[in-house]
Amino acid sequence: MGTAENLIRGGSGPVRPAEPPEYWRYTLHLASLAAAPDEADEAERVAAVLRDPDRVMAESAVVTHLDRRAARLLADERFQDWARAVGAALEGRAFPVARLREWSLLNSVNQGEPWSAAELSGTSDWCQRTAVALLTSYEALRLLADTGRTRRVRHAAAQRLLRRPSL
Repeated sequence: MGTAENLIRGGSGPVRPAEPPEYWRYTLHLASLAAAPDEADEAERVAAVLRDPDRVMAESAVVTHLDRRAARLLADERFQDWARAVGAALEGRAFPVARLREWSLLNSVNQGEPWSAAELSGTSDWCQRTAVALLTSYEALRLLADTGRTRRVRHAAAQRLLRRPSL
């Protein structure tokens, strides 16, 4: 009986499909980033993940983490300190920098800080969909209902405006 047959029959444990190593590193990176105790440590961990030899996987892990963390901090006064700390670790990485910039814009809109129609209109489809889902600003929703990049964004923003009393 071969090794594979022995494992299938329960000889040395269950048979698991072989996952690519980048899958496991991605999962470990996400766990490490989520466990950071403070902004400084989080920034160091982001920098460490971005040193992974698989650039695409590393940036994907960092952006997934940014999305999770920024969504939790969106209404929090600590957002700007977090964004500055993590932003320093993203230098030279176009996609993560752009994503953090979009989260910072959403935070500005959410906090009632200055923002421009041109900024919000020029954001990615992802950012506009996220804005429609998370923001409560009548001005931002009206802008997206009128000039959103896609029909999906315009429709969703218009629907949120119709339900405005629940905002």
